[in-house]
Amino acid sequence: MESKGLWEEIKSHFVIRQDMEDEAEIVEQITGGVSFKGANLWVLIFAIFIASLGLNVNSTAVIIGAMLISPLMGPIIGMGFAMAIDDLPLLKRAAKNFGVATLISVLTAMVYFLITPLGEAQSELLARTSPTIYDVLIATFGGAAGILALCTKGKGNVIPGVAIATALMPPLCTAGYGLATGHFLYFLGAFYLFFINTVFISLATFVGVRLMHFRHRTFQNPDRARKSKRIVMAVALLTMTPSVLLTVGIVNRSIFDNQVSRFVKMELSQSGTQVISSSIDGESMTLNVVAVGREITDSTQRVASKNMVHYNLAQYSLNIIQGENSDTAIVLNNRLTQITSSREEDRKKMMEMSAKMTELSAKLEGYARYERLTQDVTREMKSLFPGVSHLTIAKVVQTDRDSLDTRHFVAAIITQEGKAALTQAERDRLHDWLQSRVGADSLVLY
Repeated sequence: MESKGLWEEIKSHFVIRQDMEDEAEIVEQITGGVSFKGANLWVLIFAIFIASLGLNVNSTAVIIGAMLISPLMGPIIGMGFAMAIDDLPLLKRAAKNFGVATLISVLTAMVYFLITPLGEAQSELLARTSPTIYDVLIATFGGAAGILALCTKGKGNVIPGVAIATALMPPLCTAGYGLATGHFLYFLGAFYLFFINTVFISLATFVGVRLMHFRHRTFQNPDRARKSKRIVMAVALLTMTPSVLLTVGIVNRSIFDNQVSRFVKMELSQSGTQVISSSIDGESMTLNVVAVGREITDSTQRVASKNMVHYNLAQYSLNIIQGENSDTAIVLNNRLTQITSSREEDRKKMMEMSAKMTELSAKLEGYARYERLTQDVTREMKSLFPGVSHLTIAKVVQTDRDSLDTRHFVAAIITQEGKAALTQAERDRLHDWLQSRVGADSLVLY
């Protein structure tokens, strides 16, 4: 008796009927959510634009916001609810509105991705192109939580959470991206993910409503009920089968990659050696391992090849690429050659620049030298040639107008104020002294 009382106590915690809303209110709420006219339709279009922007700029927060305001859950839950209570008119209306909403969503997303300047597929967008069995489970449990929340009083944040978890908007936007960019595999993968979500949310709604014993809207027909159940199960199985196959492939690939990683770690790891990459060549059935650093010896390679059977890799042969033959070594050598060549070119350029700088420095020094000489020589001339008041010394380049011959010389310009002109002997003595003092090969005195 005590055990029976404990079992009843445990079952009482899982009873749903006591928390349910009035059945008429539930039907009215679900029926109202099926409609896609006016404000509902515009909200859907805006939500599609927001989700497309989020996928385009790879913003998870924006995508979540779009899923929260999307009204797409309405007709999907409506279809499952209509099938559960045998309400054919509601099923037709929900299916029609669902088709309209889906078409408008894909077209809206396609228009956005046709006009957006950001055309690269980001990770958030690519994540919606490969559905798996896990998406089936998410849609099923999400749909179950959604119908349960709709039918009970304490809804809380369940409906927004279901909208985020099942992610109806992003696959439709990705399908629009696939059409806009011509990536039809993206379109098929994304639309299949959306179809998975639709079918299994509706299926979870169908099962939940049946378990909660809602009244049927039409006369009960056992044959028709059995037929509808078979149709629902057939659609669910057909929808689920491709995702199961995809999941099996992903799981097998993951297991295989782990086996390869374990093999490399256990059999080929050694001090001073770095394994850069490992890959499978399917055509030659070869496991290629690229390593740099201390070479893996032939004996180690033979032992590793024998042990491949323990990692389920017996059908593959081992090929270790290392030393000068490794892709990494080739890349490093090429890079080193490029760096060396670049450094040689830089060295030549530096030498050329250094020679030019030396030449320019010499020219500049020449001009600066005559500036300093002018000051020094002017002071000396005061005692030697008192009649000269001003002196200018400069380097001059003179070109003949007719022959275009160029002559380089030093010009010395003297000014004599208030004095008689210098005699020829004084001019010659001044010229010789200036030429010797300046150290010029050729000097012209003016």
